[in-house]
Amino acid sequence: MYSVIVVPPMCGSSEDQVRIAPGERLAFGRSGTDGGLTIDHAGVPRVAGEITAHRSFWLLSNLSEDQTYVVENPEGAGEHLKIAPGRMEAPVPFEFSRVVLPAAGDLLTFDVWAPRHAFRSADRRGLPGAATAPAFALDRTSRYFAVLAALCEPRLRGEPHAPLPAVEQLVERLRPVWPAVSRSSVYWNVDYLAVKLRLRPRPDTAEPGPRVNGKKESLVSLALRFDLVREDDLVVLAAPAGEVVR
Repeated sequence: MYSVIVVPPMCGSSEDQVRIAPGERLAFGRSGTDGGLTIDHAGVPRVAGEITAHRSFWLLSNLSEDQTYVVENPEGAGEHLKIAPGRMEAPVPFEFSRVVLPAAGDLLTFDVWAPRHAFRSADRRGLPGAATAPAFALDRTSRYFAVLAALCEPRLRGEPHAPLPAVEQLVERLRPVWPAVSRSSVYWNVDYLAVKLRLRPRPDTAEPGPRVNGKKESLVSLALRFDLVREDDLVVLAAPAGEVVR
C-alpha cells in the first residue's frame, strides 16, 4: 500500500504519477536511475536527491553540492521548508508539497502528496479539571475578524507573496458586509487586533518609544502561521443578502 505520491513535472495523467510504499525510496536527478524520477535539465545534478516514504509523511535528502532546495506548502500561504545541500532525510510534514529546485536560472518544480495523514480527536469534553484557555480568542462574527480576513485574503487565495491590501482596498472589500465601513474604522480595528493578539501593548501600558511599523504585515504573518484565518473563513466577506457582520 502506497503512502506517498510523486507527481513529475508536466505530469499529464495519474498513470504518470509514482506511488511509493512506506520504506521505499525514489531517487531524482538529471541522469536516469532505475525506477527513479528523471528531470531533464542541464542545471539539475545527475543525482539530485532522494525521497523516502513513511506512513504519513516523507523524507527528502538533498544530494546536490551547493544548491538549497525548497519545499513549499501550496495550501500554507507561504509556508515552506529549506533543505540545505547535503542534508539527509529531512522530514516533510505537509500533506501537499511542491519541491522547488533552482537550476541554472530556472526554478523547476514537482509535487509530492502524502494523503495518509492521521488525526486523533481533539474532543476534551468529560475530562476532569478546568478547561484550557484558548491561545487566541477570536469572535468570527465580529468586525475585527472581517478586517483580519480581508487582510489575509490575497495570500489565502494562492498568492503567498501577494502585497497586502491598502486601507482603501479594505474599505471596498468590506463594504458588502459592513455598509458603514470607513478608513478610520478599519484603522481602529487593525489597532485593536494588534493589541488583542499581543503584537503591541495596550495604550495604557505602552512605554514611550518609536512608532511600530509593519502592523498589518505582522498581523497577517501571525494569523497565517497559526491558522487563525483559513480559506473557509473568507465567507465572512460575502455574507448573504440582508445580513451584515455586527
